[in-house]
Amino acid sequence: MSTATLERRPAASGLADASANRSIDLEFSSASEVHAGLENAVAELIGVAAQDASCGILVTRLYPGRYTVALDESVPFGQTFEAIAA
Repeated sequence: MSTATLERRPAASGLADASANRSIDLEFSSASEVHAGLENAVAELIGVAAQDASCGILVTRLYPGRYTVALDESVPFGQTFEAIAA
């Protein structure tokens, strides 16, 4: 059996709902889940990014099976970049 978890970081007090959805943490126990899981997370953040059109999406591999998908102002709007954490 394999599992994937989707975690949302709690929003700081006083921020709009869109700010709460600026980052998604993912952890996969099976390599076969990674592609679909990352695609779903990116698709969810595309909607958030489109609201203000000020940033793109950065997918960061933290370690095998653990990823963060986040809106990032260093990424141009309409683009998705990938990174591997050092």
